[in-house]
Amino acid sequence: MSEPLSNRIEPGVEAYARFGFTLDAGIASRAAIGLVVLATDHTIEYEWRHMLALDGVAFYESRVANSAEITPETLAEMDGRIAPGVELIRPGEHLDVVAFGCTSASMVLGEERVFERIREARPGIACTTPITAARVALGALGARGVALLTPYERPINEAMARYLRERGVDIVRMGSFEHRDDNEVARIDRASLEQAVAGLASDPAVDAVFVSCTSLRLADAIAGLETRLGKPVLSSNHALAWHALRLAGVHDTLPRFGRLFTV
Repeated sequence: MSEPLSNRIEPGVEAYARFGFTLDAGIASRAAIGLVVLATDHTIEYEWRHMLALDGVAFYESRVANSAEITPETLAEMDGRIAPGVELIRPGEHLDVVAFGCTSASMVLGEERVFERIREARPGIACTTPITAARVALGALGARGVALLTPYERPINEAMARYLRERGVDIVRMGSFEHRDDNEVARIDRASLEQAVAGLASDPAVDAVFVSCTSLRLADAIAGLETRLGKPVLSSNHALAWHALRLAGVHDTLPRFGRLFTV
């Protein structure tokens, strides 16, 4: 039913109000973090939403094209896609850190190469990758003998172990699901992951376990695993979130996410 003609608001000065306003610092008042996500990734944003749910902290992501098949060749193809992905994250607005969300590509390309690509779009910005974050985290935890768990096929695993050893991480045990489909890697269930982590951690030479791959879902199980195993556990998404926060100057202690988030 139409309202009476006499009650209708007709366009004109009398029907329009312009209000003054003030600006605050926005939702990223403490830290603005950029995140480059692979097109096939199911997991990293979900886990980061839990770990970065802090007042004044925000992350902003963009996606870059990649193949769901995880091989050295497909990983190398991401080289030219990183800078355009970074350019899409809050253009012209401040970011404190940019994180590149692929562990194996960071190893294949090399961390410095990834940082160069990020800084083509964001000159001088603080950068991290999952493998960078894992190295820093293992050092912060004082881990010596490290077990590496991945979903990758053996050539990538061996290359990653070499890469880490060359950078001072003592890999003493390795295990893998040996699966190259990234979409299915994201569906490896918690029981499978926890069993594999526990198997590697049972070696007395192992001080900590690093679970590599942003598609694997482990972040919310880490504190419980550490309690059961008595050893630090970290995953790609878990270490990357911690390192991005620390690079942005956020040092909140969050024991519900395990030992790493207390250092």
